[in-house]
Amino acid sequence: MSQRLHLVFGGELVDPQGTKFRDTNNIHMVGIFPDYDSAFAAWKTEAQRTVDSAQTRYFIAHLHRLRDEEREVSTTEELGG
Repeated sequence: MSQRLHLVFGGELVDPQGTKFRDTNNIHMVGIFPDYDSAFAAWKTEAQRTVDSAQTRYFIAHLHRLRDEEREVSTTEELGG
């Protein structure tokens, strides 16, 4: 069985409706997690910690999907699409 690694990261965005970071040097890397449930728990902790900062957002990246080059991505997985 393969691992399904997830990266949790976040920071201040230029526009809270978008995904462009204000300063990529200050992106907070929360960590890499072995499954979605633990990544979600970390994401939720950081999102709640920064709830008063409207410009700050955290994301979960599905790293295991990046390793599978044979798999076709859905339109929701394409950046900027």
